[in-house]
Amino acid sequence: MKLHEYQAKEIFARYGIPVARSEIASTPAEAKSAAERLGGKVVVKAQVHAGGRGKAGGVKLVANAAEAESAAAGMLGRNLVTHQTTARGVPVRKVLIAETTPIATELYLAVTVDGDARAPVIMGSRAGGMDIETVAAEHPERIIRVKADPSYGIWPYGARDMARALGFPPKLVREAADLILNLYRVFVDNDCTLAEINPLVITTDGRVVAVDSKLNIEDDALFRHADLKALADPEQQDELQRRAEAAGVKYVKLENGRVGCMVNGAGLAMATMDITEKAGTPPANFLDVGGSANEDRIAEAFKLLVSDADVRAIFVNIFGGILRCDIAARGVVQGARESGSRLHIVALLRGTNAEDGRRILADSGLKVTFLDDLSQAGAAVAATLPAQGARR
Repeated sequence: MKLHEYQAKEIFARYGIPVARSEIASTPAEAKSAAERLGGKVVVKAQVHAGGRGKAGGVKLVANAAEAESAAAGMLGRNLVTHQTTARGVPVRKVLIAETTPIATELYLAVTVDGDARAPVIMGSRAGGMDIETVAAEHPERIIRVKADPSYGIWPYGARDMARALGFPPKLVREAADLILNLYRVFVDNDCTLAEINPLVITTDGRVVAVDSKLNIEDDALFRHADLKALADPEQQDELQRRAEAAGVKYVKLENGRVGCMVNGAGLAMATMDITEKAGTPPANFLDVGGSANEDRIAEAFKLLVSDADVRAIFVNIFGGILRCDIAARGVVQGARESGSRLHIVALLRGTNAEDGRRILADSGLKVTFLDDLSQAGAAVAATLPAQGARR
């Protein structure tokens, strides 16, 4: 779950991380009043769950309260499209009015989980304020990484070493080290998958300030954080993602895919995606219906798949265990009928009640190709796909 910038800054402030003064506004009039209280010259920032706001017109530096009102009017109630959103963009319901910060140096600082290291990693760079993915890809030497121990975290001397490596002057090293340690505390205490400051700035008058902030929370840990769960903004989610959450399935939309994959089990889902990709028929999604899915959940998952305009064929790969194959098959038939889908289905059913499941699909009147082995999947899926660009 992602938080808005203003929400993340409130959490940062509670942990002693210095942030610029700011106020949230939902109307142009509120933006004007906030700008007046903050001195007139402010930054107006659209609050959306996407990066690239500045290039998309979602961040504007204004000289006075009247300009703040005008800038807010141009953002509120509209969708902001960035390189991290779909073509529809995401709605702007609030703007952050922040005091300007006299910047001398921009840095990057973040804590995330490194799967290869099997530990949290503190990352920093002197190339702050930029697209950090581009920096990491083109100039990996500019990224400083410090592995934290999952048990005790990072020692103060490690934070001081990192502060020096980031170029903080000697008089600011201790303050910067404290900020690094506090950001790590934010990450751990709130079960984050990412805690990021970009840019972290050194001001012309010698202060260290978090100008921007980003926090992503692990969804599976939200049961421990009712206060954070209440900060969710469903409007910022993709429609398909919202529907998936409501249906209780794990779904991730993928770019440039044509095959809708329905699978039970995350590991099997990833293997299924690899097979379709290798066959030249890229998957349109990751979808794990879960082991305890019933017919209604399967039906909702199927309708979710076929509502994606990119999907041109369906691959159903079920290993029957807790989820029996006959239940999965009845759910697929129900979903196809309720959605009116005529897409071709490639089905591989193994395990509990696999023969019953095959019979249910065979008798449904749907276009189904049955497989006996996963090795057949790539060719079978490729054979069912219509020509690129053909209508559904």
